[in-house]
Amino acid sequence: MKDAEEERFREFMASRWPMLVRLAYGLTGDRGLAEDLAQTTLAKVYASWGKVSRASDPDAYTYRILFNANNERFRRKRVAEHFADAVPEQGAPDLSAAVEQRTVLMTALTELPPRQRAAVLLRYFEDLSEAQTAAVLGCSVGTIKSQTADALARLRRSPHLTDGGSR
Repeated sequence: MKDAEEERFREFMASRWPMLVRLAYGLTGDRGLAEDLAQTTLAKVYASWGKVSRASDPDAYTYRILFNANNERFRRKRVAEHFADAVPEQGAPDLSAAVEQRTVLMTALTELPPRQRAAVLLRYFEDLSEAQTAAVLGCSVGTIKSQTADALARLRRSPHLTDGGSR
Protein backbone atom coordinates (compact mmCIF):
# COMPACT_ATOMS: atom_id res chain seq x y z
CA MET A 1 0.00 0.00 0.00
CA LYS A 2 1.30 3.46 -0.87
CA ASP A 3 1.86 6.11 1.78
CA ALA A 4 -1.22 8.12 0.78
CA GLU A 5 -3.46 5.04 0.92
CA GLU A 6 -1.86 3.98 4.19
CA GLU A 7 -2.70 7.39 5.65
CA ARG A 8 -6.30 7.20 4.36
CA PHE A 9 -6.68 3.81 6.04
CA ARG A 10 -5.23 5.15 9.32
CA GLU A 11 -7.73 8.02 9.27
CA PHE A 12 -10.59 5.63 8.47
CA MET A 13 -9.51 3.27 11.25
CA ALA A 14 -9.16 6.02 13.85
CA SER A 15 -12.55 7.49 13.04
CA ARG A 16 -14.39 4.13 13.00
CA TRP A 17 -12.81 2.43 16.01
CA PRO A 18 -15.21 3.78 18.69
CA MET A 19 -18.27 3.00 16.57
CA LEU A 20 -17.04 -0.53 15.78
CA VAL A 21 -16.31 -1.28 19.44
CA ARG A 22 -19.72 0.09 20.47
CA LEU A 23 -21.51 -1.99 17.84
CA ALA A 24 -19.46 -5.09 18.64
CA TYR A 25 -20.23 -4.63 22.34
CA GLY A 26 -23.91 -4.57 21.49
CA LEU A 27 -23.46 -7.88 19.67
CA THR A 28 -21.26 -9.64 22.21
CA GLY A 29 -22.05 -8.05 25.58
CA ASP A 30 -18.35 -8.23 26.48
CA ARG A 31 -15.87 -5.34 26.21
CA GLY A 32 -12.86 -7.59 25.52
CA LEU A 33 -14.66 -9.57 22.82
CA ALA A 34 -15.94 -6.32 21.34
CA GLU A 35 -12.42 -4.93 21.02
CA ASP A 36 -11.19 -8.23 19.53
CA LEU A 37 -14.05 -8.20 17.04
CA ALA A 38 -13.39 -4.57 16.07
CA GLN A 39 -9.69 -5.33 15.65
CA THR A 40 -10.44 -8.39 13.49
CA THR A 41 -12.78 -6.26 11.40
CA LEU A 42 -10.18 -3.57 10.82
CA ALA A 43 -7.54 -6.17 9.96
CA LYS A 44 -9.88 -7.56 7.29
CA VAL A 45 -10.70 -4.04 6.08
CA TYR A 46 -6.97 -3.35 5.77
CA ALA A 47 -6.46 -6.57 3.78
CA SER A 48 -9.12 -5.48 1.29
CA TRP A 49 -8.63 -1.72 1.58
CA GLY A 50 -8.62 -1.27 -2.20
CA LYS A 51 -12.19 -2.61 -2.44
CA VAL A 52 -13.40 -0.91 0.74
CA SER A 53 -12.05 2.52 -0.17
CA ARG A 54 -13.67 2.34 -3.63
CA ALA A 55 -17.03 1.09 -2.30
CA SER A 56 -19.98 3.45 -2.55
CA ASP A 57 -20.52 3.04 1.21
CA PRO A 58 -17.33 1.98 3.02
CA ASP A 59 -19.15 1.96 6.37
CA ALA A 60 -21.70 -0.59 5.15
CA TYR A 61 -18.84 -2.72 3.80
CA THR A 62 -17.14 -2.48 7.19
CA TYR A 63 -20.35 -3.34 9.08
CA ARG A 64 -20.76 -6.40 6.88
CA ILE A 65 -17.22 -7.52 7.71
CA LEU A 66 -17.93 -7.00 11.43
CA PHE A 67 -21.15 -9.06 11.34
CA ASN A 68 -19.47 -11.82 9.34
CA ALA A 69 -16.57 -11.89 11.80
CA ASN A 70 -19.04 -12.10 14.69
CA ASN A 71 -20.87 -14.98 12.98
CA GLU A 72 -17.54 -16.77 12.40
CA ARG A 73 -17.06 -16.84 16.18
CA PHE A 74 -20.05 -19.15 16.41
CA ARG A 75 -19.06 -21.28 13.44
CA ARG A 76 -15.60 -22.04 14.80
CA LYS A 77 -16.87 -23.24 18.13
CA ARG A 78 -20.14 -22.92 19.88
CA VAL A 79 -19.92 -20.11 22.33
CA ALA A 80 -22.60 -19.72 24.93
CA GLU A 81 -23.39 -16.06 25.43
CA HIS A 82 -23.33 -15.06 29.06
CA PHE A 83 -24.00 -11.42 29.64
CA ALA A 84 -23.09 -9.53 32.74
CA ASP A 85 -25.85 -8.12 34.91
CA ALA A 86 -24.58 -4.60 34.30
CA VAL A 87 -22.79 -2.86 31.45
CA PRO A 88 -19.26 -1.93 32.54
CA GLU A 89 -18.43 1.73 32.23
CA GLN A 90 -15.03 3.17 31.39
CA GLY A 91 -13.29 5.95 33.25
CA ALA A 92 -14.80 7.92 36.09
CA PRO A 93 -18.30 6.79 37.00
CA ASP A 94 -21.01 8.96 35.53
CA LEU A 95 -24.08 8.92 37.74
CA SER A 96 -26.37 10.79 35.39
CA ALA A 97 -29.77 9.50 34.39
CA ALA A 98 -28.57 9.03 30.80
CA VAL A 99 -26.02 6.44 31.87
CA GLU A 100 -28.60 4.59 33.94
CA GLN A 101 -31.02 4.56 31.02
CA ARG A 102 -28.32 3.29 28.67
CA THR A 103 -27.39 0.52 31.09
CA VAL A 104 -31.00 -0.58 31.41
CA LEU A 105 -31.43 -0.47 27.62
CA MET A 106 -28.24 -2.48 26.98
CA THR A 107 -29.40 -5.09 29.51
CA ALA A 108 -32.71 -5.40 27.68
CA LEU A 109 -30.92 -5.57 24.30
CA THR A 110 -28.76 -8.47 25.45
CA GLU A 111 -31.92 -10.53 25.91
CA LEU A 112 -32.86 -10.22 22.24
CA PRO A 113 -31.90 -12.98 19.80
CA PRO A 114 -28.72 -12.10 17.85
CA ARG A 115 -30.44 -11.22 14.53
CA GLN A 116 -33.00 -8.99 16.23
CA ARG A 117 -30.26 -7.32 18.30
CA ALA A 118 -28.20 -6.71 15.15
CA ALA A 119 -31.19 -5.22 13.33
CA VAL A 120 -32.00 -2.86 16.23
CA LEU A 121 -28.38 -1.81 16.69
CA LEU A 122 -27.90 -1.01 13.02
CA ARG A 123 -31.27 0.71 12.56
CA TYR A 124 -31.37 2.79 15.74
CA PHE A 125 -27.83 3.02 17.13
CA GLU A 126 -26.03 3.42 13.80
CA ASP A 127 -29.01 5.07 12.07
CA LEU A 128 -28.88 2.92 8.93
CA SER A 129 -31.85 2.68 6.61
CA GLU A 130 -33.76 -0.58 6.25
CA ALA A 131 -32.06 -1.18 2.89
CA GLN A 132 -28.58 -0.53 4.32
CA THR A 133 -29.30 -2.80 7.30
CA ALA A 134 -30.54 -5.54 4.97
CA ALA A 135 -27.36 -5.22 2.88
CA VAL A 136 -25.15 -5.46 5.96
CA LEU A 137 -26.96 -8.50 7.34
CA GLY A 138 -27.39 -10.15 3.94
CA CYS A 139 -31.17 -10.46 4.02
CA SER A 140 -34.25 -8.79 2.56
CA VAL A 141 -35.75 -5.48 3.65
CA GLY A 142 -38.87 -7.41 4.69
CA THR A 143 -36.78 -9.54 7.04
CA ILE A 144 -35.31 -6.38 8.59
CA LYS A 145 -38.81 -4.95 9.05
CA SER A 146 -40.08 -8.10 10.76
CA GLN A 147 -36.94 -8.58 12.87
CA THR A 148 -37.07 -4.95 13.99
CA ALA A 149 -40.80 -5.09 14.74
CA ASP A 150 -40.39 -8.32 16.73
CA ALA A 151 -37.42 -6.86 18.62
CA LEU A 152 -39.28 -3.66 19.49
CA ALA A 153 -42.27 -5.68 20.69
CA ARG A 154 -39.98 -7.75 22.93
CA LEU A 155 -38.32 -4.61 24.26
CA ARG A 156 -41.73 -3.12 25.09
CA ARG A 157 -42.47 -6.20 27.20
CA SER A 158 -39.02 -6.31 28.82
CA PRO A 159 -39.18 -6.06 32.60
CA HIS A 160 -36.00 -3.97 32.44
CA LEU A 161 -37.75 -1.23 30.49
CA THR A 162 -41.08 -1.12 32.27
CA ASP A 163 -41.77 1.00 35.33
CA GLY A 164 -41.27 -1.09 38.42
CA GLY A 165 -39.00 -3.55 36.57
CA SER A 166 -35.76 -4.74 38.11
CA ARG A 167 -32.86 -2.42 37.48
